[in-house]
Amino acid sequence: MGRRRQIDRAAILDAALALADTDGLDAVTMQAVGQRLQVTPMALYRHMDGKQALLDGLVERLLSGFPLPAAGLPWDERLTGLAEAMRATARQHPAVFPLLLTRPAVTPGARVVREAVLGALAEAGLDEGAAARAERLMSTTVLGFAASEAAGRFRRHPKAAIDEDFAVLLGWLRLMVTGA
Repeated sequence: MGRRRQIDRAAILDAALALADTDGLDAVTMQAVGQRLQVTPMALYRHMDGKQALLDGLVERLLSGFPLPAAGLPWDERLTGLAEAMRATARQHPAVFPLLLTRPAVTPGARVVREAVLGALAEAGLDEGAAARAERLMSTTVLGFAASEAAGRFRRHPKAAIDEDFAVLLGWLRLMVTGA
């Protein structure tokens, strides 16, 4: 009798992300991930409660796939760094990235980025309610831009123009925070 293949949550999420990158988000099922890992789909349930948990894990993977900007940087540089990291993540995982527009960050690992944004906004002088609103608006704006770019919406424009547009967008977001 052969030894059972060892899997864990990280291996499951790696397989799901790779599957989504190659075959699209609709291809991510417990069955398909199990096949990719060469285990039965039931083996995944020891580590995931089902497809919804798998999708939550993919959100976490997207949001934790890059280092957070250093805490010692000024608030606006931290926010810019996070926005640029999100844009890079969208380019790296264009088929999976739209998941960030449809699912909230519910796992502790996924909420780290939101907490970093809220911390930077508090440092900028926003109270808790204003910071929460600014985070929602900023994340929706940055995610929408990044998803649009990754999906090819701006393909008719030169890369330099898109980079300039993103810089202007970040400037608008800074103005939103400072009120200047």
